[in-house]
Amino acid sequence: MDLFEYQGKQYFARFGIPVSPGDVALTVDDAVEVAERVGYPVVVKAQVQVGGRGKAGGIKLADSTDEVRTHAGNILGMDIKGHVVERLWVEKASDIDEEYYASFTLDRAAKKHLLMLSAQGGVEIEAVAEADPDAIVKLHIDPVDGLSTDAAHQAAVDARIPERALDGTADILVKLYRCFTEGDCDLAEINPLILKPTGEVHALDAKVTLDSNAAFRHPEWEEYSATEVLDEREQLAKSKGLQYIGLEGSVGIIANGAGLAMSTLDVVNQVGGSAANFLDIGGGANADVMASALEVINSDESVQAIFINIFGGITRGEEVAKGVVEAMGRVELRAPIVIRLDGTNAEEGRKILADAGLPADKLISKPTMLEAANAAVAIANGSE
Repeated sequence: MDLFEYQGKQYFARFGIPVSPGDVALTVDDAVEVAERVGYPVVVKAQVQVGGRGKAGGIKLADSTDEVRTHAGNILGMDIKGHVVERLWVEKASDIDEEYYASFTLDRAAKKHLLMLSAQGGVEIEAVAEADPDAIVKLHIDPVDGLSTDAAHQAAVDARIPERALDGTADILVKLYRCFTEGDCDLAEINPLILKPTGEVHALDAKVTLDSNAAFRHPEWEEYSATEVLDEREQLAKSKGLQYIGLEGSVGIIANGAGLAMSTLDVVNQVGGSAANFLDIGGGANADVMASALEVINSDESVQAIFINIFGGITRGEEVAKGVVEAMGRVELRAPIVIRLDGTNAEEGRKILADAGLPADKLISKPTMLEAANAAVAIANGSE
């Protein structure tokens, strides 16, 4: 679950990370009230979950009530890369000497938390990585050990953070790591992390993604669900209890297990295709779950082929096959299915599919993930 900037800053504040005083505004009058409360000058910022707000005119400095009214009126309702601005964050403007970058995420390959820190902030970290990879310090952190102040301080030294900002940066890194771990985040990012003329280090922006699997520990997250931005496919999937993320490709993906789903996306990309979604059905591949998954995939008109990738452990192959056959009887599909079925009772499952009498051009079975990916991409690309 991605948070808006204002929600991310409120989340940061729970862990003692210094942020600019401000408040959310839904109307022009709200924006004026917040500005007068925090004191001028203020920054009026569009709240959308996409980058490039500044270039689009969604971030403006205001020195007076009239300027707040003008900027708030212009920004509310603005379309920024397909996202309509429905709320603003109005905060006290900050004087800036320097801008840095800091984030924590999970490096799944290393099975450790990953700190990325750079003295070059205020721009996309991908641009920094491309222009000057050495400008980014990457530090793997064992979750058992955590991040000490000494380790945070050394990371700041390695990132060439100026000496007068070292202590402040290290302090925020430790607090940001607490936010990342205790707050159950998938991503906790500050860009820019600023150094003020007074010597204080301060979070000027906030990008937070929460791990939805940890929601049972955080009843307070319910407030975020009300503002969650979902497209029609994601809304349908959520109503059916499916783990779904919409993408922009042409191959619909259904897999059992988040790891296998991610691997499936990678394989589709490697053979020249593009995934239309991430969809993890977990261990439940019965007819109801499969029908729901296919209904969601089928709602995406960009899908030209559906790749079902199942490796049965606890999930049994014959149950998956029965689910697919029954689901295809319930959902009128626009795109053909390519299925790879392996693992527990896979042979029985393949036999059920073969004996179901389904049209050969509607259900194609392949023995390996790579062969199935190639077949699905060929169909989606119109080369088969």
